[in-house]
Amino acid sequence: MKEGSDRRDREDRGAGFDAAAIQPSVIREQGGVVAVAKPPGLGTQAPPGLPSVESWLRGRLPPGAYVGVPHRLDRAVSGVVLLAVTPRAARTLSRQFERRQVRKTYLAIVSVAAGGPPTAEAGTVTEWRDWLAKVVDEPRARIAAEADEEAREAVTMVRVAGTLSDATWLLELEPCTGRMHQLRVQAASRGLPIVGDALYGSRLPFGGVPDAAEPRLRPIALHAWRIEYQDPGSHQRVHVEAPLPSWWPAEARLAGGAAGGPLGHEG
Repeated sequence: MKEGSDRRDREDRGAGFDAAAIQPSVIREQGGVVAVAKPPGLGTQAPPGLPSVESWLRGRLPPGAYVGVPHRLDRAVSGVVLLAVTPRAARTLSRQFERRQVRKTYLAIVSVAAGGPPTAEAGTVTEWRDWLAKVVDEPRARIAAEADEEAREAVTMVRVAGTLSDATWLLELEPCTGRMHQLRVQAASRGLPIVGDALYGSRLPFGGVPDAAEPRLRPIALHAWRIEYQDPGSHQRVHVEAPLPSWWPAEARLAGGAAGGPLGHEG
């Protein structure tokens, strides 16, 4: 195959994920809020001495500068995360998250398991409503009964952004609540595990990462795409978007770029 054809084929399939070569980047910085594009494989926070988005941001600021973390993403997830560089901004953002005044939109590639839901038309909007509880002594969550004392309600609005193949869909997800691994658990419980998410049943790798790769560094096909909040300084509503990474399939990046607006809830 010719070099040009090779290059086009790599672009169609995605460039391939290399955790060591990818660093966070600042998308927006204003009003004491820093919106950062987080790569997968990097925690939002970590113990001292270990890499994280927080430590990366501290390294860009003067010694002793304030950094608050009112917002987090799972290590395996990419996309926009909000940090604060003033106590006031941290308090304001924390209050907005608590009051469900922050609108978050994710994009996910899911695989349709055998016996899973039938093919849905692009644009179809549904609501996922479940009760979730943390699995004792394990870093994962589970679907629970409403009567379970540990259970918390989880609500997500879902739009089918496109079908990438007979076995994979691109979903636009807007969580109305913020439970541990909410989107990952809800998708998997419906026979739609997020691609690459072995913790919740996916058997497909993602981003060109081999199965033998360090599990902590493996990306999953879940991307924090857009976030909307009130700027603590100007008090204006702000929209921030993190484009899909280059290693996502080209057809997903095209469908994601054409995805629609809000799904009709606040949170």
